[in-house]
Amino acid sequence: MPRFVHLYIHAIDRLNRAIGRIAMYLIFVMIGVLLWSSVSKVAFNPSLWTLETAQFLMVAYYVLGGPYSIQLGSNVRMDLFYGEWSIKTKAWVDAFTVVFLIFYLGVLLYGAVGSTAYSLGYFGTEPFSFFKDLIVTLLTQGFGAAGEMLGFLERSSTAWRPVMWPIKSLLVFGVTLMLLQVLAEFLRDIGRIRGEEI
Repeated sequence: MPRFVHLYIHAIDRLNRAIGRIAMYLIFVMIGVLLWSSVSKVAFNPSLWTLETAQFLMVAYYVLGGPYSIQLGSNVRMDLFYGEWSIKTKAWVDAFTVVFLIFYLGVLLYGAVGSTAYSLGYFGTEPFSFFKDLIVTLLTQGFGAAGEMLGFLERSSTAWRPVMWPIKSLLVFGVTLMLLQVLAEFLRDIGRIRGEEI
């Protein structure tokens, strides 16, 4: 395999390992938020922000930890026959099935980008061009001009009513990391089929 493939795989592995190792501690933050929710309901006035914050933390835990889980091979797998196969056969099956996962993640990423654009007030049909224009405006004209491009910010329908763009942006980031990790796993499987371990 070419050197840039090795560099790509190792860079993505390092990135997702670092993010995943940090994300795994979000479960303790979520437990703290839910504990405060329980205490505040009994001892004080119930907090409006706790349950939705716990949901947001769970989303972050899941989407940022997912690529690390794929890297470790700890994702759920139907192991009826798979465990008995040779490394090369496993690589062939994984390389075939990962194509479907890449397609699914591509569709998911497109939807997440569209949803994030909607949460920033863009109601058109070209979310990628909206973000391109937003980034170009931000870099050339600054925050003021970029802020004028934003429309009505989407808010949650709960009593707390937080804006939705931060969690939707996190979803885009997490799905992108997952797509990059799955592509690295695909390239690693191609290497195993060719007889080299990356």
